[in-house]
Amino acid sequence: MTRIDLSTISTRAPEDLDRDEAERQTRERSSRISELHRQLVAEKEHAVLVVLQGMDASGKDGALRNVFGDCAPYGLRAVNFRKPTEEEFDHDFLWRVHKEVPAQGEMVIFNRSHYEDVLIQRVHGWITEEQVDRRIASINAFEKLLQYDNNTLILKFYLHLSEEQQREELMERVVEPEKHYKHSDADWREREHWDEYRAAYEDVIARSEVPWHIIPVDQRWYRNYLMTDIVLQALEGLEMKWPELVTNRTWKV
Repeated sequence: MTRIDLSTISTRAPEDLDRDEAERQTRERSSRISELHRQLVAEKEHAVLVVLQGMDASGKDGALRNVFGDCAPYGLRAVNFRKPTEEEFDHDFLWRVHKEVPAQGEMVIFNRSHYEDVLIQRVHGWITEEQVDRRIASINAFEKLLQYDNNTLILKFYLHLSEEQQREELMERVVEPEKHYKHSDADWREREHWDEYRAAYEDVIARSEVPWHIIPVDQRWYRNYLMTDIVLQALEGLEMKWPELVTNRTWKV
């Protein structure tokens, strides 16, 4: 297992990257992603699961809008996993997740995911380290099942935010009226566990068999630039084709 030290990875764009050019490329890529998404729906040979994880205020909602906003609403779902219900607590931790994974011909975006159960619960001591080990092993097996049994492309993104930028983002929710709806006192309480969450993420990323993409997000335009590049390359790698015409009629052209 290769140890991950997130403190050594910048949360900002390279200084020599031109923002205007990056944003132009982002728009082009987003448009092409929407075309490939339509092909995914039409071909119905692959499923695509996108996992977004990160600290509070790391920009998961914005990533969803800016990377996938051009995609048609059919064949696309976003799922947000909140605190489990009583029924969900009565099942294994992956029960509520498995029923939300994409079918072939569908793209599903997890805004938070099955990894919450080895992050929040671990940080607060609600599960033991032995349970953490078992859950990580179960997640790896679960993701392999999706890949090999249902032809699922899995793209996992850790949105890499600095502690200073998180404070700015959370304060905007306090002072800007149009962002009040995002504010939660709980986010500030969770911020007190920054170091514990950082360590939990480093461990999860290191032990995952399906690799994570670590995306610097202090500058949201750079997040969009990187993510559209990764998603586009992955979809193009599926080498999808438009289905051939199926008809019993004779057509004159």
